[in-house]
Amino acid sequence: MSWGTELWDQFDNLEKHTQWGIDVLEKFIKFVKERTEIELSYAKQLRNLSKKYQPKKNSKEEEEYRYTSARAFLATLNEMNDYAGQHEVISENMTSLITGELTRYVQELKQERKSHFHDGRKAQQHIETCWKQLEASKRRFERDCKEADRAQQYFEKMDADINVTKADVEKARQQAQLRHQMAEDSKAEYSSTLQKFNSEQHDHYYTHIPHIFQKIQEMEERRIVRIGESMKTFAEVDRQVIPIIGKCLDEITKAAESIDHKNDSQLVIEAFKSGFEPPGDVDFEDFTQPMKRTVSESSLSNSRADGRPEPKFGGKSKGKLWPFIKKNKSPKQQKEPLSHRFNEFMTSKPKIHCFRSLKRGLSLKLGAGPEDFSNLPPEQRRKKLQQKVDELNRDIQKEMDQRDALTKMKDVYIKNPQMGDAASVDHRLAELGQNIEKLRLEVQKFEGWLAEVEGRLSMRSEARRQSGLYEAQNSSAVNSCAQDRESSPDGSYTEEQSQETEMKVPATDFDDEFDDEEPLPTIGTCKALYTFEGQNEGTISVAEGEMLYVIEEDKGDGWTRIRRNEDEEGYVPTSYVEVYLDKNAKGAMTYI
Repeated sequence: MSWGTELWDQFDNLEKHTQWGIDVLEKFIKFVKERTEIELSYAKQLRNLSKKYQPKKNSKEEEEYRYTSARAFLATLNEMNDYAGQHEVISENMTSLITGELTRYVQELKQERKSHFHDGRKAQQHIETCWKQLEASKRRFERDCKEADRAQQYFEKMDADINVTKADVEKARQQAQLRHQMAEDSKAEYSSTLQKFNSEQHDHYYTHIPHIFQKIQEMEERRIVRIGESMKTFAEVDRQVIPIIGKCLDEITKAAESIDHKNDSQLVIEAFKSGFEPPGDVDFEDFTQPMKRTVSESSLSNSRADGRPEPKFGGKSKGKLWPFIKKNKSPKQQKEPLSHRFNEFMTSKPKIHCFRSLKRGLSLKLGAGPEDFSNLPPEQRRKKLQQKVDELNRDIQKEMDQRDALTKMKDVYIKNPQMGDAASVDHRLAELGQNIEKLRLEVQKFEGWLAEVEGRLSMRSEARRQSGLYEAQNSSAVNSCAQDRESSPDGSYTEEQSQETEMKVPATDFDDEFDDEEPLPTIGTCKALYTFEGQNEGTISVAEGEMLYVIEEDKGDGWTRIRRNEDEEGYVPTSYVEVYLDKNAKGAMTYI
């Protein structure tokens, strides 16, 4: 099956068909090019998406990635980045293996097609020229034959006419013979031209055109094969990255399977554990008796032995509630103006102490905070101190590495003076030695605080246990004291009534009453381990070795309330004092 024999007369159609084939090839090239642009755009969008959700450096998000679920998400983002890289590989391979190669091939194909059809047109022009020559020879032969017939007829007419001279007859005879000779020559020429044309035509349709069309057919078949190979390459480029993409997906699956909910729950405990114990039970207060305090074995010391009356308001005798427990307000309290309630708050001494404590805590939070992290809960303080120790140890290691490198450089300079001056590094070595010594002192300081916190945590857990035993033994004594109180006229007394009565007291009486209030009882003594300059409101300055009275133990905020005399009292850091609680005081313990 050959185009040369089957399509010998379809030159124009073959020209159109081959041009269509080139157009199809160019269309495929354009398709692949647009596919590569889509792959690049997709890869860029994936990379931007992965970058968008990556944790920012030195931000709070970095701390969140210690959880396994967050680490799995980070691994997914990294794998998506690699996934995007594979789409970039697809784009690059399609550009180099398909778009580039086919573009060069199309240029070669156009040149080859142009050459073949140029040869075909040249052959057609040659056969057309031969045909024209044959037609001219034929017309000339025909004309000469007609002229020979006319000359013969004229000769015969002159020969039959008796009035014509013999010379005219001879001339007519010669003319007729000449015309006959010319006709014979034209006939011979026509015959020769015809034979030549037939030979050329045979060669044209059976040799030249089949040969040219065969080349065109081969060219078209190569084009078809090439576009098929390009389509295979198109699929193969995708298939080559499938294993890598599958590996990325496997890694994402592996990251998802690595999520450990138990471990994340434990990390939450480590991150937010304060080290405090839950609050104990709130003591029952019996208000059926008149408002007069009795001496409690667990709350009063020798400072109350003089028998002076207690203040009316029972706020100090009540157990300290946990921060999230709110007391119900009486209707009277809810209806009173906010300004009046604020004045009562500011003039109440017990509340002033709480306000000062709150203000001191806020001042620590707004500032840089103490160096020993004493403003933090015990467990969080221990973690911060441990982190600081680890950080300082890393800094020491860096400084030591630099010192070792400079020492080796100095040895090289000593052995090879032409390379440098050994004395030039002495100053830097001295600086490094001083830095290392300072860092070691810092490490010792923070390790001391860390050991102190760890010791206090273990001692506090033991003290909590002892305190629970003491409260259980002392509960019966509190109930017996409550029974000695006198009852009200109607035989009942509620907290709401007490609060309402308190709110009805004028502000002046309220202030005067608290101005005459007795100081808090001492619950033990303490010895100052370090000098403390109490510069904030509510604190008190102490000197190292000074003995003072303890009137309020550490409630977990890192501060202990002490008294020097009746007029001087305030808060000091618990880590700065050694506390000795009275043996009959609640939760008798010693902080070191």
